[in-house]
Amino acid sequence: MRKKKPFCQERAILGLALVVIAFVSMNWWMLSRIQNSGRASAVEFRVLEDNSSTLSIREELVRLGKGRKPQKTIYARLLAKAAHALAEGQKKSEPKDLWAEPYFVASSWKPCAEQRDWQPSEGRNGYIIVTANGGINQQRVAVCNIVAVARLLNATLVLPRFLYSSVWKDASQFGDIYQEEHFINYMKPDIHVVRELPQELQSLDLEAIGSLVTDADVVKEAKPSFYKKYILPILHKNRVVHFLGFGNRLASDPLPLQVQRLRCRCNFHALKFVPKIEETGALLIRRMRQNVTRLGPLDRHLVGPFSKSMMKGERNRGAKVARYLALHLRFEIDMVAHSLCEYGGGEEERNELEAYRGIHFPALVELKKTKKLPSPAALKAEGLCPLMPEETVLMLAALGFNRQTRIYLAGAHIYGGKSRLASLTTLYPNLVTKENLLSSSEIEPFKNFSSQLAALDFIVCTASDVFAMTDSGSQFSSLISGFRVYYGGGKMATIRPNKRRLADIFVKNNTIDWRTFEQRVRKAVRQTKRVFSRPVGRSVYRYPRCKECMCNT
Repeated sequence: MRKKKPFCQERAILGLALVVIAFVSMNWWMLSRIQNSGRASAVEFRVLEDNSSTLSIREELVRLGKGRKPQKTIYARLLAKAAHALAEGQKKSEPKDLWAEPYFVASSWKPCAEQRDWQPSEGRNGYIIVTANGGINQQRVAVCNIVAVARLLNATLVLPRFLYSSVWKDASQFGDIYQEEHFINYMKPDIHVVRELPQELQSLDLEAIGSLVTDADVVKEAKPSFYKKYILPILHKNRVVHFLGFGNRLASDPLPLQVQRLRCRCNFHALKFVPKIEETGALLIRRMRQNVTRLGPLDRHLVGPFSKSMMKGERNRGAKVARYLALHLRFEIDMVAHSLCEYGGGEEERNELEAYRGIHFPALVELKKTKKLPSPAALKAEGLCPLMPEETVLMLAALGFNRQTRIYLAGAHIYGGKSRLASLTTLYPNLVTKENLLSSSEIEPFKNFSSQLAALDFIVCTASDVFAMTDSGSQFSSLISGFRVYYGGGKMATIRPNKRRLADIFVKNNTIDWRTFEQRVRKAVRQTKRVFSRPVGRSVYRYPRCKECMCNT
């Protein structure tokens, strides 16, 4: 007669069976969510500035007869392995340097752009008006550049204006985003800033007298000699010059040290968001940290007095540190169309993007007709294509971020809509946007103001424990990474993927095993975390580690 198994042994076997079933069920659910994303309902396609509110193009697509269907996942095998690894690794510890900058030398660089070694400019040569174009990022750079030009020409700067864009459809002006009084007072030791032209100059027809200067009149990356040769005579003659546009019209080098430092001073110190933006930014950060009492290194620089509100919350010393990752997924339709790359959508995708280029990038369409451009595969191999959401989630999983990671997604409206985001939201369910975190009444004051919404994303991304970008050429990502370097004390981790190396890894997606994939991705990302001084000719806004902006102690 067989002996009965002890009751405790039966319970252990039953418990083990339940664990196995739960593990398999989770894997099955995660994979089915990814694979069935093609069944998602039709989504509204929108165009974003780097990370701002949206402009619907549904009407365009309907008119063109190109209703977009969600595409199939092209990394199904790797995503299955990622889902398995995340499910299996729920209780595993993350890599030690995942949430930190690995190089101690980064902490030796300290902010010092506030140091001044000159007398204030009297602005005697006349007045400079600038109406900056583009979105909030382009406008910010234009403001810092025009401050430097005003100093170079000993001119008085009229408070900057922003050009209304039919694309972004945002009527916000300088004072709707930045604190005017702080800007004027902070700039006093450098340049003279006034709110408007003197009365006797306001009635002038600036175009008629030759004082209107557009981007077409100024060479790209113009050097100081250009302004002294061509713009200064206009100032002497008419007492006023109006720069209309002024996108990227001042070279990074060569510039006198103090003028370069002035640009840094303007970007990192003079431009502070208005209280409305600071307050809501502080609210978003606090909610991303799950109301756990903690101040980050950049909080007071980003939200000013509202950083005190972040001290309200859980004060239990044993409370778990609430960290979050901010992700700038630069995958809006304008970026996708302009890249000339392909993203797995076949003929339908090619036709749709070509139709979009015809409307928004006609010069690019003409260039394709007259010149042989690199193939999508060649562009991909050179790292010139933005990372797809599928590739981004594979990168995050390979780096070791666990399934519980809180992720803040800047912008949130991407090409392909919810179906394209399925792999990301399935493998990382704690992914949120400002629209998720704010109530309808809290976000209402910012609706229809893309630049103000972008400012909120700027604050939350800059304050994050880790900031991950998918396109290092994005001005939004560049400004954020520069801000984190300047104020972060070498502690603010930033992920800048080497897209050329990643492309080589992804090419082998049907044969590579997950362990090897992890190792190669981690190596490719680690190589971009080197600490070095600003290369000659590169932007001080992105690379502030230079004697003009920071001091190496």
